[in-house]
Amino acid sequence: MARVINFNAGPAALPLAALERAQAELLDLESTGMSVIEHSHRGKAYDAVHQQTLALVRELLKVPDSHEVLLLQGGASLQFAMLPMNFLGKDQSADYVITGSWSKKAFAEAKLIGNARAAANVAVDGKFTRIPKAAELDLDANAQYVHITSNNTIAGTQWFDFPETKAPLIADMSSDIMWRPIDVSKFGLIYAGAQKNIGPSGLALVIIDKALLAKEKETTPSILRYSTHANAGSLYNTPPTFSIYLMRNVLEVVKAAGGLEAMERKNREKGDLLYSAIDADADFYRCPVEKGSRSLMNVVFNLPTPELEAEFIKAASEKGMVGLKGHRSVGGVRVSIYNAAEKAWVETLVSFMADFRKGK
Repeated sequence: MARVINFNAGPAALPLAALERAQAELLDLESTGMSVIEHSHRGKAYDAVHQQTLALVRELLKVPDSHEVLLLQGGASLQFAMLPMNFLGKDQSADYVITGSWSKKAFAEAKLIGNARAAANVAVDGKFTRIPKAAELDLDANAQYVHITSNNTIAGTQWFDFPETKAPLIADMSSDIMWRPIDVSKFGLIYAGAQKNIGPSGLALVIIDKALLAKEKETTPSILRYSTHANAGSLYNTPPTFSIYLMRNVLEVVKAAGGLEAMERKNREKGDLLYSAIDADADFYRCPVEKGSRSLMNVVFNLPTPELEAEFIKAASEKGMVGLKGHRSVGGVRVSIYNAAEKAWVETLVSFMADFRKGK
């Protein structure tokens, strides 16, 4: 079976080796006589997978002992609510840096709980084309935390230098977790829906500082408290076992490829290749994002007319490249080149872009 070149924004491409391992083990996990899907989450066979996944997260991101690693359900969207429910009191404030659609949604949820403030909002006429500079952040000295979205999937912008904050820094890293090494110790909490860079949908990774965990509100329902899951090793209730199993497979592929240092080199090469092709013909392919803010995970651009964009996307699909249609809220073209996207895919796309341009 021929596989397409998958540029979908999420759920997104997974490493072929991770999928092939799942295919080979689907009916029989390590000679146990049943699938991982059928195993009890309390049994030894699944527990081995669970512990391997947690250990790989710690190893790849160099998570310090000061932080807990959690595997939760509900995706990043549940974290929009879970975060303020645990750490934002009715008379307390939290700062949100608004850089795109997802940070706006996180901000809206927090406002239902307490006094959420927009510490910056870089939208111009409703469009997000850059990441704010440090001097633009209006941070409250009494804020309980500062929330950012590290990569903006729809707008195609990304933080490359994280802000220095007195309050705990919280980051939604759903679309760029593990694209490069980071200093986890600088964050009070990191959360990421798995379905873009580290696994399938149905799973969220949370990394939380134990010092922040100690400030958790006791009035939050048990299932929505981070300490509940930390104390139970992310096994308080039945976890999404197959999603965690596939995440384990993906992380082992990342480790075998050289870890996050290797991922960063590969991702920068892909981004440089694609942005160079766009900038080389800027009258036809126009990237609306300021150069210092351009995402290396989600590359967005426009053609001269919406009709040409539709023709471009259709012709690319006929060449086996899918997922290039921009988000419905902004249109245009979007190329999602997460860790699993191969450089050869980008080379194929760049070649197609040159041919398409010649035909116009």
